[in-house]
Amino acid sequence: MKRITWLSPAEDPDGFPDPEHALDEPPGLLAAGGDLSPARLLGAYRRGIFPWYSPGQPILWWAPDPREVLFPDRFRRSRSLSKAIRNRGFTVSFDSDFEAVIDGCAAPRGTGGTWITREMRAAYVTLHALGHAHSIEVRRGGALAGGCYGVALGALFFGESMFSRERDASKVALAALADSAPARGIGLIDCQLASPHLRSLGSEPLPRAQFTALLGQLGTAERPEHWT
Repeated sequence: MKRITWLSPAEDPDGFPDPEHALDEPPGLLAAGGDLSPARLLGAYRRGIFPWYSPGQPILWWAPDPREVLFPDRFRRSRSLSKAIRNRGFTVSFDSDFEAVIDGCAAPRGTGGTWITREMRAAYVTLHALGHAHSIEVRRGGALAGGCYGVALGALFFGESMFSRERDASKVALAALADSAPARGIGLIDCQLASPHLRSLGSEPLPRAQFTALLGQLGTAERPEHWT
């Protein structure tokens, strides 16, 4: 019987179990506990593991099977999205206001809460200051209309969250990320879990073992930088 591993903040931040030991139910749950230090977060991403938990829960670490991914050259730009990019006055920037983007992603949606806790926000702001986490801002008329953020290691971008305050704004952000991927040396965008929104943009499922193999092929060496 599979059981999750409990991590101690005092233990080696690289001490994650093999992702293949993740539970079948709930799907992909691998470990709990630990902390959100830069060393532990980067250690997790190098192994294809990410944190996701609700307020009041311990930190939960996931490695789902299959893994939802987007190859930048397979991004699906619909006719309506192309028209929105051309005609609706959106402007795009990178790393110009990371905190505003993560706050936009953390805002409650509908009747639900948010999984981006105060501790999670602080952890990714720190990763951004270290050059590992990045944001894409989409503005219209000077106001932030949407965006997304994630972590870049080697040739992978691990997408964490996106938001829209105006129709299509998050799609514009992802389109900009896909367009800039060749220049930034990004060969794969990790979307973590499937959704109709992501599938409409070209994301696809990969078996966890294949995703783990791609981690090794594309490399996850730390390459801290600030995007412009």
